[in-house]
Amino acid sequence: MWRTPPLAGFPNAYHPAAGVLSSRVRPMRSIIIFLATGAYTGYAPVASGTAGAALGMVLGWLVFAPLWRHSPAAFLMIFMVLFIGACFVAGSAEKIFEDHDSSHIVIDEVLGMIATMFLNPTSFLWVMTGFVVFRLFDIIKPFPASFFDRRVGGAGVMLDDLAAGIYANLVVRVARMIV
Repeated sequence: MWRTPPLAGFPNAYHPAAGVLSSRVRPMRSIIIFLATGAYTGYAPVASGTAGAALGMVLGWLVFAPLWRHSPAAFLMIFMVLFIGACFVAGSAEKIFEDHDSSHIVIDEVLGMIATMFLNPTSFLWVMTGFVVFRLFDIIKPFPASFFDRRVGGAGVMLDDLAAGIYANLVVRVARMIV
């Protein structure tokens, strides 16, 4: 069973003697953990970021690719709203886990992988190429990803993976032109 720390930053939310959260904070905390951990893929015992990117790959292929094929502008608007919301979720999750960019927080990898595949083909070859290239850029963090990675807060958590996703997207586009 996974144990998560008390909700930091919310007075009276956690009563140490009782070991329970107040009834009005518990549902929001659960929603934040569910979203931030990518439907709990962030609890993978090894390579939680890879598990989150795999979730992003599946969501990108099944949910978002049909949308960007139909209307790239609509996709971008929805992605921006999701990204801004994810910044708040990631920031709240940092407080819950009491750790900057905790390995359990994978919502950034989910959206980074979706950004990687934006307007790229969704055949197995190109999705796997995008996945590998995204993970590579997410790990090595070329500038400005390295700059964003040092920032505290939800935007810092999210922006480094968005930068990695944009780099990976461009690499997949160039590879398509070469192949």
